[in-house]
Amino acid sequence: MHKIKLVVLALVTIMATSMKTAEEIKWMDFNQGYELAKKKNKIMLVDVYTEWCGWCKRMDRDAYAKPEIAELVGKDFIAIKFNPEIEGVTYNFEGKTYTGPQLAQAISNNQINGYPTTIFMNPKAKTSEIMVGYKNAEQLKPILVDIVGKLKSKK
Repeated sequence: MHKIKLVVLALVTIMATSMKTAEEIKWMDFNQGYELAKKKNKIMLVDVYTEWCGWCKRMDRDAYAKPEIAELVGKDFIAIKFNPEIEGVTYNFEGKTYTGPQLAQAISNNQINGYPTTIFMNPKAKTSEIMVGYKNAEQLKPILVDIVGKLKSKK
């Protein structure tokens, strides 16, 4: 009887763990995500953040960690975390090489003036939308749906 309880407990643990990972956003770095978005013809969701940004961390908890947001992002976007303050890293975008601050300005058309900033990009159509500031899950969900309608149709 004890062995059966252990087997059942192990199965429940495995199922719970696999369910949790299915609800998490799979973040990529910019170079990997950009290439994958072009290859798969998907919209890039670029979370531009910094280590010192409290609102960035709060958005990670209040929006990106929520299962309904993770599901939407996983279905329609390539999720990219991008910290422009990391030194010594170069990024490739549209045939050019950039530092973090240079890339931030290039992908935002010089519109980043605070963090968090989220940039939605269709790399094939070369169209983008910028969302400045913190959003919780309730605020972000309709934005994601709207962005898909705007940028997916331009593929």
